[in-house]
Amino acid sequence: MAAIDLNADLGETVDGVPTADDEAMFAVISSASIACGGHAGDAGSMRDAVARAVRHGVAVGGHPSFLDRAGFGRVPHAVEPELLRAQVRAQLLALVDAGADLRYVKPHGALYHAVSADEPVAGAVAAAVADVSERVGRGLPVLALDGAIARAADAAGLPFLREAFLDRGYLADGRLVPRGAPGAVLGDPDAVAARAVRLTAEGVVDTVDGGTVRADAVSLCLHGDSPGAVAMARAVRAALDAAGIEVRAPW
Repeated sequence: MAAIDLNADLGETVDGVPTADDEAMFAVISSASIACGGHAGDAGSMRDAVARAVRHGVAVGGHPSFLDRAGFGRVPHAVEPELLRAQVRAQLLALVDAGADLRYVKPHGALYHAVSADEPVAGAVAAAVADVSERVGRGLPVLALDGAIARAADAAGLPFLREAFLDRGYLADGRLVPRGAPGAVLGDPDAVAARAVRLTAEGVVDTVDGGTVRADAVSLCLHGDSPGAVAMARAVRAALDAAGIEVRAPW
């Protein structure tokens, strides 16, 4: 049976207000990337997310970002590598201290894009993940798109795993369409569900210019704060189940 991981970015509470229907999302995913204070989330929301993960049998990943709560982690920041390493390490350890059985790390927002293109940033993040790996007693995989972070993870002795996005538009070169540009965010549950099945079966995804690009991945992402996220997640899970594709965490 074919298998794929279905992950969502959750626990993104801002000033005590959740940005997603976490309870509904946890019911259909296999991995949750939990905000750990950089762009959203706090000690209480992390504990709540960990409890939901245990209840639903969902793997927990850390979702660190630049320290940018005002911009929800979507604004690029220039941070000296050693300071960035310390900031990411602190976020991940906060999630561990909240009770998480941490299984992987996926950067958020602007940091996610930076680790693909910027070698020093990628090195700092990989070093932070390696630091936390020593704390938890296992080499934590890094989940991201290809680029500098894949090399940095390898250099740090960490597994690197690729993901693909179900609710984001793709450019012809495999990068995501920048937020705010036409086609950046998808919202049709049926189209997103069909994309999930095709990505799993064929490893390709449609691009905004009408072509296709390879997107081999072990995990498929839906953003919990996207409009209609729950409807899309349920449609994706139903489509994968109907296609005989098992949804399970690879960590």
